[in-house]
Amino acid sequence: MSNTILIVEDEETLRLALTQGLAAKGFHVITAEKGNAAVSMIKNYIIDLVLLDLQLPDASGIEILSEIKNINIKIPVIIMTGHGDIKTSVEAMKKGAYDYILKPFELDEMIININKALDHLKLKEQVEHIRLMQKEDMHLTGIIAESPKMFEITGLVHKISQTPKTSVLIQGESGAGKEMIANLIHYKSSRASGPFIKVNCAAIPDTMLEAELFGYEKGAFTDARSSKKGLFELANSGTILLDEIGEMDINIQPKLLRVIETQTFMRIGGARDITTDVRIIATTNRDLSAEVKKGNFREDLFYRLNVMPVYVPPLRERLEDIPHLSALFINQFNREFKKKVKGLSMEVEALFLSYLWPGNIRELKNVIERAMILTEGDMVLSDVMPSEIVNAEAVSQKSEYRAQEPEPMVRKQKEEKQVPLNAVERECILKAMADAKGNRSIAAKGLGISRTTLWKKLKEYRI
Repeated sequence: MSNTILIVEDEETLRLALTQGLAAKGFHVITAEKGNAAVSMIKNYIIDLVLLDLQLPDASGIEILSEIKNINIKIPVIIMTGHGDIKTSVEAMKKGAYDYILKPFELDEMIININKALDHLKLKEQVEHIRLMQKEDMHLTGIIAESPKMFEITGLVHKISQTPKTSVLIQGESGAGKEMIANLIHYKSSRASGPFIKVNCAAIPDTMLEAELFGYEKGAFTDARSSKKGLFELANSGTILLDEIGEMDINIQPKLLRVIETQTFMRIGGARDITTDVRIIATTNRDLSAEVKKGNFREDLFYRLNVMPVYVPPLRERLEDIPHLSALFINQFNREFKKKVKGLSMEVEALFLSYLWPGNIRELKNVIERAMILTEGDMVLSDVMPSEIVNAEAVSQKSEYRAQEPEPMVRKQKEEKQVPLNAVERECILKAMADAKGNRSIAAKGLGISRTTLWKKLKEYRI
């Protein structure tokens, strides 16, 4: 992606030479002869770097430098100065200039300084981005893979993260953890130090989404009083997450398709292509293949996004993950609420394993947050559970009772002296759990079965 450089120089010969030389190296160049004109351009255009002469017809370079920094402190400014102005140049450095260069200079020397300044700016932005990401709760430790399905997904994610440009389509129900998978793909990839920009396609009106994604030039529409970079520009060298891609208006989709195919786009009202190096991850809770058939989603875009499909199963299909996710959220809220809750009671665990979790992980987290606020002791008990979870257990038991054939009586028959096999198995599990003081790992080991099998048996026998 070409950087825009503003040259502020009243000497026409030098200004033209710099313009031609930098344009030949791929830079986009705009120029100003006076300081006030330069300040106006800084306000109205997206400028990546300024070459500033100290001696200007209408103002001193130091004054213009101060105004530039007041408008945008991040813009690197390289001072162009004569031998007699070295002292002033040092003063400019103290006021925020990146560097100064003595006239006359070679074009190659200037290009080296420009590249150093731009690299320095990029590094600062990356460090700032990483610090922000560290402050946010990205839930990277929330990728729980106890269930076979999630274990398989984490292996797939590892492979995907090794391919820095491949588009990824993550599908699954709302709240199932699609964003956590996207986080993992980005932070395990070579793009981890680059930007990770997330945009919810369902939350931004169609009329604004195109401007947000691709940016616009000054005057492109009524409220475009200055140029603005779009999210694809800001995500350069990183990843962009298009959340709920199925909600994107079909009129915007061709422009997204072009970015995927050519890595180029135009701002709204723009006249030149902008190149961006970005990986696209899209998520959706819709069946996009069905949306294609309905005419709501472009078929060619679907195939471009669906290079690496990832399906995140709902929580009800990976019960083995529930205890571990619960422990993760309990620890999180222990820190947040300054509590010392040890975990869920066995009764609550049974409730959790029998509930269908229509809201998936998001609902589980909300339920635990509520329970943690209400819990007074060191265990989360059933009396702080919401009614829909408690009632779901009762409904489940009642419906199962009606659906099943009556089981043989558990008590021993006097004549036959026999006990049903499932009753014996249940008693063995109860004894093993009691001997292990509720520790499922120890109980499973004592029974000679896996922990996963034990969980299924606990659910089956309502223990």
